[in-house]
Amino acid sequence: MGNALRSLFSQCFGPFSADDNYGGTLGPHGVSAATVGVSALAHDLFNFEITSNVPEGLSSHVISSRKAQANWYTKLVGAWREATPPPNTPEDAARLVIQTLKRHQKADVEGLLSFYGLLLPQDLVPLSAGVPASLPHGVLFELQTLPVDARAVADGDTITVYVSTSDPRESCSVPQDVHIAALESLAARAERKYSHADALHQTIINSGYRVLNLKNGEVLAKKYRIRLRGIDAPESAMPYGKEAKEELVRIVEGKCLRVLVYGQDRYERSVGDVYCNHIFVQEVMLKKGLAWHYTAYDQRQEFAKWEKEARAKRIGLWASENPEKPWDWRKDRREGR
Repeated sequence: MGNALRSLFSQCFGPFSADDNYGGTLGPHGVSAATVGVSALAHDLFNFEITSNVPEGLSSHVISSRKAQANWYTKLVGAWREATPPPNTPEDAARLVIQTLKRHQKADVEGLLSFYGLLLPQDLVPLSAGVPASLPHGVLFELQTLPVDARAVADGDTITVYVSTSDPRESCSVPQDVHIAALESLAARAERKYSHADALHQTIINSGYRVLNLKNGEVLAKKYRIRLRGIDAPESAMPYGKEAKEELVRIVEGKCLRVLVYGQDRYERSVGDVYCNHIFVQEVMLKKGLAWHYTAYDQRQEFAKWEKEARAKRIGLWASENPEKPWDWRKDRREGR
């Protein structure tokens, strides 16, 4: 069991070594004073799995007994292990703690979050949509993606994703020449004929596929460009364009997505609703004031409500009195203004 959490800790925060002096200059969490937040929680969960000891000093932040605290850490170890990938931002870690301990006393949950310097429930953007139990009307098909690379996020409303060709929907439609090129490329690399292998891989890429190097080996995958349905984020050169892209990266990086595709736009992007670890991505972008409700193409009332809430709080792009609309910005540039 310890190896599982050791692996998760290493994935997020680098190699773990028995020689690491986590007991040097100690902060309140039993780790070095320089190690805070998510890494402190990860370290304490790793330590609990080995020793069954909760960190010293926690009792001064919570009201329940040490026995109850041990129960929390047991639950958190399981939740952390099941998260794919493990939390790597304070917001992700806070949501994991809140969700895992939702039936426990509010004072204890908030005390635990404060102990690690994580966001309290009232400081998180409340999320409500969840994942639909059945496919909504108008969905043409569903994609289950491979983990998303941060470089695949073009801006605040466009992502490039890959779907394994072992997926039942994809397996029957892979062109024969792509299959052959993938096999020949693998053989060429084994024989160290790298230039030939690269040429074959370029053929695969030109056909809309790619061979990805994942932890479990190489995977032939189909490429999809996804346009998030119903929102329009600021363009990269606009105010808050950089922030919108960074937020989308934070949400999806390293994670597998569920995409419900409704159609295709004029740029041949698949237009869809995107879900990540049970979070509706468009909801986050609207509630954080990092996208507009794209009413020209989407009339969902909840989108209008989420935008209105962000406007009222003057967060994100709504901190400006009269932020320029992305579609107006694009039109001006097309017309040379």
